[in-house]
Amino acid sequence: MTKDTMIGVDLAKNSFQIHAATLNGQVKFRRKLARAQFLSFMAAQAPAVVVMEACGGAHHWARELSALGHEVRLIAPVYVKPFVKRQKNDAADAEAIVEAAQRPEMRFVEPKSTDQQARALLFRTREQLVHQRTELVNALRSYLYEYGHVLPIGIASLRRIEAILEDTDNDLPDLVRDICGDLLQQISEKTARIDALMKRIKSTADDTETARRLQTMPGVGPVTALAIEAFAPPLESFRCGRDFAAWLGLVPRQNSTGGKQRLGRVTKAGQADIRSQLIVGAMSRLTWLGRKSIREGSWLARMLERKPKMLVAIALANKMARAIWAMLTRGEDYRNPAPAAAV
Repeated sequence: MTKDTMIGVDLAKNSFQIHAATLNGQVKFRRKLARAQFLSFMAAQAPAVVVMEACGGAHHWARELSALGHEVRLIAPVYVKPFVKRQKNDAADAEAIVEAAQRPEMRFVEPKSTDQQARALLFRTREQLVHQRTELVNALRSYLYEYGHVLPIGIASLRRIEAILEDTDNDLPDLVRDICGDLLQQISEKTARIDALMKRIKSTADDTETARRLQTMPGVGPVTALAIEAFAPPLESFRCGRDFAAWLGLVPRQNSTGGKQRLGRVTKAGQADIRSQLIVGAMSRLTWLGRKSIREGSWLARMLERKPKMLVAIALANKMARAIWAMLTRGEDYRNPAPAAAV
């Protein structure tokens, strides 16, 4: 088997479906393998183009197969689905993977290194703990609402919750106090774990030149730098900064027809974690600038005069994404824009 062969692999927990074809689509063989057989089978094949969906375990197998001399390509599952013929099964999925990969304009996912996946795990663990803590805080607020105590959204309401539980003159039953006290203890434990992870994130962000360079941009902190390192493909794969911003979903959705341009809300395509972190960073940047003075006549001042603050934050996040592409592809730190274009 030569490099003119493409092998599609439909990954699963215990069994893998193989579909091999020439680059012009002629089927060579189909095979179903147990997980324990897969690596030895692929080691026995001559170097080929191996294509898989970018799903769970795909990056691990991409590294293993690359070490065997194969050229590995990963495809987002959403791009494979249109090529599945009639009934859906493992064999049809493997064939669809090959057909999708043979399209000249197909976009592939860059396989991640072990370090990238470790950073992604660190980011995801912190996000999970933050979500769990938010659920606990919301549960406390809803419980106390049933007894007439209305509390604001956010972690800052914890002090008021503690005061309510300590107040023996209100009508809270002892059972409710005990349950809410237990939830407060869980929130305290989550906060301690989040703080410990933040220390780890900051130390990790200090380990690489890329993360250090990213943090020279206002609005980009250790968490955002970690997300970009963990989830973004090599930025050299994008033709320009606009392409990177579009990949992140920070551009309007098009519904144009008949030569008329119709733009809607942002597409929210691509990597959601980086996009959300950039928008949060842009919003904090707007808040910080609002406490000072935004130069009259600047792009930012003009935007704030006629657009909602959230829309301006998304537009600023788009600019930040384009600047990040320039910084990392050129190996430069952030430079403040010229006064004529300053934000």
